[in-house]
Amino acid sequence: MTPQDFLRRFGAVAGDEARADFLAEFFSGRGEVPMRDEEGNLWVGEGPVAFAAHLDTVLTPRPLTLESERWWGPAVGDNSSGVAVLATAWSRVPEGATLVFTVGEEGLGNLRGARAFVRSRRPEAFVAVDGYLGNLVTRALGSVRFEVRFSGPGGHSWGDRSAPNPAWALGRLIRAVQALPCCERSSRSVARVWGGEAINAIPREVGLALDVRATEEALLAEAEREVRTRAMQAAQLERVQAEIALLGRRPAGSTVTEALRECALQAAAGVGVAAEEGVGSTDMAAAVEAGIPAITLGVYRGGGAHTEAEWVDPASLDQGAAWLRAFWRCLRGSAAA
Repeated sequence: MTPQDFLRRFGAVAGDEARADFLAEFFSGRGEVPMRDEEGNLWVGEGPVAFAAHLDTVLTPRPLTLESERWWGPAVGDNSSGVAVLATAWSRVPEGATLVFTVGEEGLGNLRGARAFVRSRRPEAFVAVDGYLGNLVTRALGSVRFEVRFSGPGGHSWGDRSAPNPAWALGRLIRAVQALPCCERSSRSVARVWGGEAINAIPREVGLALDVRATEEALLAEAEREVRTRAMQAAQLERVQAEIALLGRRPAGSTVTEALRECALQAAAGVGVAAEEGVGSTDMAAAVEAGIPAITLGVYRGGGAHTEAEWVDPASLDQGAAWLRAFWRCLRGSAAA
């Protein structure tokens, strides 16, 4: 089956379990034995090098709109195309490799699928298949996600006008977050804000969800300390209470080896892919956290990720598959040398 044939069908399948079922049927039809775990991961093969594509999505997939040079639909690229390329790149799982399809990569999944797989299987190397063609991620972008809630007694907006207002604390924290260093090696984003009960009432509770990212663990730890300190200071100044909940954490750093990097670059050049090394947030972070050599290869051209208007160039999937195969040949040759 070509990656396009696979994507045409798989791209409309919604839900992690249904997508894993699709993969199980596909690999069983090739005479291979798919395995699954409690998290919802599915894999085939037992080799020490893991190739991983996440099957979970941000938006719910639906039937694709097909044009000659563009296929449209939510999640058609990220990561339905990554799954399609990995599933069909070889007619059989290559000796020495495991093909794993993970859950929990997107949103607040906190890498639960990749982390569970790495803990249980302990691969010798980890290759994430995710992102646009030519993207070569050699450093994991770390992140910390918080939820901060400020609370007070509430009251009438006029009758209790001198009462503590948690919204003022929220405003202080937002200003403090905005002042954090950005944007060469770190970023910060207030992703969601909520609270209040009525236009003529002092809110009893307000809150925000916050995403902080950095290329180095030290920068990430510093940003986390700053957010926690500023949240408590804001609460104290405005005479309200603050609660801080950690929603998720992804490690920053790099475990890439010269063999992984050089094979990725050499293979890209051999199949006409313009590879560009960079930083990214992918399943490879689970391997980095465990000290396992890791890298990420992007395998499709497209745009509009995480939107209803996401699209891919279907022809690019062939080039992505060729890059994977050439990379694997190089890696096996390096191991034998």
